[in-house]
Amino acid sequence: MKLIVTGGAGFIGSAFVRLLLAGSEPVRLTVLDTLTYAGNLDNLAPVAADARYRFVQGDIADPAAVNALVEQEQPDAIVHFAAESHVDRSILSPEPVVRTNLFGTFTLLEAARKYGVGRFLHVSTDEVYGSIPEPHEADENYPLVTSSPYSASKAGSDLLALSYHTTYKMAVTVTRASNNYGPYQFPEKLIPLMIANALEGKPLPVYGDGQQVRDWLYVDDHCRAIRAVLERGRPGQVYNIGGSRALPNLEVVERIIAATGRDRSLIQYVKDRPGHDRRYALTSDKITRETGWAPEMEFETGLAATIDWYRQNTAWIERVRSGAYREYYAQNYANR
Repeated sequence: MKLIVTGGAGFIGSAFVRLLLAGSEPVRLTVLDTLTYAGNLDNLAPVAADARYRFVQGDIADPAAVNALVEQEQPDAIVHFAAESHVDRSILSPEPVVRTNLFGTFTLLEAARKYGVGRFLHVSTDEVYGSIPEPHEADENYPLVTSSPYSASKAGSDLLALSYHTTYKMAVTVTRASNNYGPYQFPEKLIPLMIANALEGKPLPVYGDGQQVRDWLYVDDHCRAIRAVLERGRPGQVYNIGGSRALPNLEVVERIIAATGRDRSLIQYVKDRPGHDRRYALTSDKITRETGWAPEMEFETGLAATIDWYRQNTAWIERVRSGAYREYYAQNYANR
């Protein structure tokens, strides 16, 4: 199978590439990534010498570049990870998320339609459902209630992708996953930020009271789910992918403190971000029923493995913390 993997140098996309190339399957993967702050070729170093892989630097919102690549590769499927995926960044500057997540997805869909790509898998997020009141869980038919420019752009791109199935009969599927964690994650999301700061004895900024609840999904479990949907998912369908482990953010931070041997005094409560969803919760019954997928990694084991990876890869952390990252960090947290 020939695949174009967009955003394949990012956290989840690179994990998907490494997963597929870890076996001996006859696949060819072309990674398309513009290498913004969160795209890092170090994430693909383990597969750089694999003859089944090649990297192309390009912007999914550039129709000429996308059309040229799709025409050249004639892929069996496009697996679309590429996105501006950080809520705080979307609040500080909404334009990039609209351009990449909406127009970029449109550009890829048009290229797939033009060149007759067999399958299009759009990777999305549980944030499109908004805050879920207890004790409810969102299934795939739950209303979309977005709270940030990021989640709105993802909901819009989900609906756009699904419209191409309805209108043009393209074999489009959409996946919506809960919060991912694991090795190689850029240190701006909760778990990698807290691990990196804790290892260095720096303050751990916690929004509000820290009682926001998130469901945690190990990145390799997520990638196995995407592979299952690519192979066995029904066109025109949405599949939720959850880790079945919901925890308050503060509890996650406290677990990281204990595992790194730091003191709870490092916690620094900061002003909550605008429109912060209180609770995410979804059910993965559909993907389990239709493909047989289920999460395998226990949260305690996955968190320990993730902390160990960051402990052993401090040089990677320093390389990805560019001046742009430091500028964002100061802008987002300094006045809270």
